[in-house]
Amino acid sequence: MITQLAVREMLKRKSGCVISITAALADRPIAGENGSISMMTKGGLNAATQNLAVEYANDGIRFNAVAPGVVDTQMHRNGTSNPTLQRPMKKATVKDIADAVLYLAEAGYVSGEILHVDGAARLAVGETQKDSSQTLDSGEVRMPQLLSVNVGLPRDVTWEGKTVHTAVWKSPVEGRHMVRKLNAVGDGQADLSGHGGEHRAVFVYQIDSYHYWEKFLGRNDFTFGQFGENFTVDGLGDNEVCIGDRYRIGGAEFEVTQPRVTCYRVGIRMNETRMPALLVAHHRPGFYFRVLQEGEVGAGDDIAKIADGPERISVSDVDALLYLPGHASEQLQRVLRIPALSEGWQSSFRAMLQQDLSSKTTVGNPGLAFEEQAPAWPAFRQMRIASIQKESDSVTSFVLTPIDGQNLPLFQAGQFVVLRLLVDSGKPPVLRSYSLSDLPAVDHFRISVKSELNGIGSSFLDNHSQVGDVLDVSAPRGNFTLRPGENPLVLLSAGVGATPVMSMLHALAAERSQREIWWIYGARNRVDHPFADESRSLLKQLSRGRGYIVYSRPTATDQMGTDFDAPGHIDTALLERIGVAKGSDFYLCGPTSFLMSMREGLRDWGALAGNVHTEIFGALEAITPGMAQVDHIPHQPQGPTGSGPRVTFVRSGITAAWDPKFASLLELAEACDVPVRWSCRTGVCHTCMTGLIGGTVYYHPEPLEMPAPGNVLLCCSRPDAVVALDL
Repeated sequence: MITQLAVREMLKRKSGCVISITAALADRPIAGENGSISMMTKGGLNAATQNLAVEYANDGIRFNAVAPGVVDTQMHRNGTSNPTLQRPMKKATVKDIADAVLYLAEAGYVSGEILHVDGAARLAVGETQKDSSQTLDSGEVRMPQLLSVNVGLPRDVTWEGKTVHTAVWKSPVEGRHMVRKLNAVGDGQADLSGHGGEHRAVFVYQIDSYHYWEKFLGRNDFTFGQFGENFTVDGLGDNEVCIGDRYRIGGAEFEVTQPRVTCYRVGIRMNETRMPALLVAHHRPGFYFRVLQEGEVGAGDDIAKIADGPERISVSDVDALLYLPGHASEQLQRVLRIPALSEGWQSSFRAMLQQDLSSKTTVGNPGLAFEEQAPAWPAFRQMRIASIQKESDSVTSFVLTPIDGQNLPLFQAGQFVVLRLLVDSGKPPVLRSYSLSDLPAVDHFRISVKSELNGIGSSFLDNHSQVGDVLDVSAPRGNFTLRPGENPLVLLSAGVGATPVMSMLHALAAERSQREIWWIYGARNRVDHPFADESRSLLKQLSRGRGYIVYSRPTATDQMGTDFDAPGHIDTALLERIGVAKGSDFYLCGPTSFLMSMREGLRDWGALAGNVHTEIFGALEAITPGMAQVDHIPHQPQGPTGSGPRVTFVRSGITAAWDPKFASLLELAEACDVPVRWSCRTGVCHTCMTGLIGGTVYYHPEPLEMPAPGNVLLCCSRPDAVVALDL
């Protein structure tokens, strides 16, 4: 079946292309010249072609229905009695010719498919007699061309009962079109974190990939802009174009900066949920242009290469380097020498190279996500409460020792453990996570727990646990850990948020760190100030250690200069006043409102985003591209209780039974209103990666690259048994 898209593609070529369109009664096809359509029939024009000739005469489209060698038909000779057909011919537009072909196709006189012959495209039926003078010689190179310019503005669409804000729908524009530094005029992006910006101004996709996916998916309904691209092009294959290549199209110049970033919204546009993974797995992602010189472009423009990028690494190879397993350090080093590569991709490749060059044995792909390494033991290990100590009016520390006497692994300062607590013997156990607050040691763990009025776990530990009791404890995990560096280091916390950074302070004191180290802490008053003496003692062991304590509600007995340094709250004005450098590495932990305020304040103050690290107690912040974030209290999924294994979302305090109606653990979490993080939803980007505290899962479909052991990709996994997730 001939599609308008296929016809327009061929007719937009300026030279070297043979287009043979035959009627059903044709003896043989005759190639058209300069975009005209040639047909030959046995008995002359039938009623359908005669009507068509009259209809399109004003647009200068000739319909030749004579034997080879005859230039014109009787209908177009001056002697014809039809006044309409006596008008002078003019150059036909692509749309005119495409409409004419479709008219004949619908009448049953034309059918065919695209064939690639010696580099030229040919539309034909049955036997096609190739004239070598009309096709490209095998040694010739056909210049790539711009087939369509497509733009679109963000819109809201309904998907699986949710509203998605997206600009993936693009439509062709006619005539010349201006391209600016940030996008084509009339185009826009809905999610600037993943799309748009100077290095992602114009997205390019190839007509060859259109044909590939038509065949692979069994589709014939594609239109220009189908893949969310701004430029549909003939040529410029992902396996040929290299990062850093530069091109001139019309009056504009461009530079290739990166492959497409995987996103679930292309799956919505294509009505094919697998699409984000398929684009990567089949090495057909498409790529982005940076606009070097603004200018007008239009369908039919030649695409001329004006410079080769350094290192000659193709778009498909760069895409595979990040998303597929099996990368080499040498390749990472090469790609990092390409200045044109966008900063986000450079950052990912730097993380991968750093892991490769590290002396530590690590697995996983840090280019996609900061993956926790496999925990020291699976599920839970029994440990005994060796001592209990009040740190403040609301915080209590529990020292835990292994009952088997075997050494514990040295955890990383800042990590946490999960406790499995049998609060009620008639109900499933409750899982709760608590930060480790002591110096890493092989003979014990210390957790510090804040008493919460309605906290099931903290109430049980405070009111029912005694020295000698045995608890089920997970291996340490978490990625809120100290990064190496020489910058000043600021441990900034409030309330019980002091617990993980207290462990960091212990580790820094033990190694006699020479960095400038700040301990900045906020509490209500002395009664609510945990680790006061302990933190002061540790700071004295550091040659460049400095502390500053702020009380929001000091009592009459609290002494300024002894118990605390100033009343009020911690903010960036305070940091500047006491001499904290903006270029410091910041480690933040505390209540959600404190974290939000400090992160926004540090950003506005000028601290680098990559230097600010946070630990969140409770559920993590959701990442749901294109969807408005609405805070809900986690709950059981609606409907009958599932019959599958129990799934516990530890941070959210919810346990739900698995139901096969959910396609993945991600869908179950969403049904429970547990805050989740995702982007591709097909096992590519690892945004949904979550710590697997206990249990086993299986994947359907298999992700393109497995996460490190001890982690799980929620978007494509299902429980194989009782599962506990760090979510």
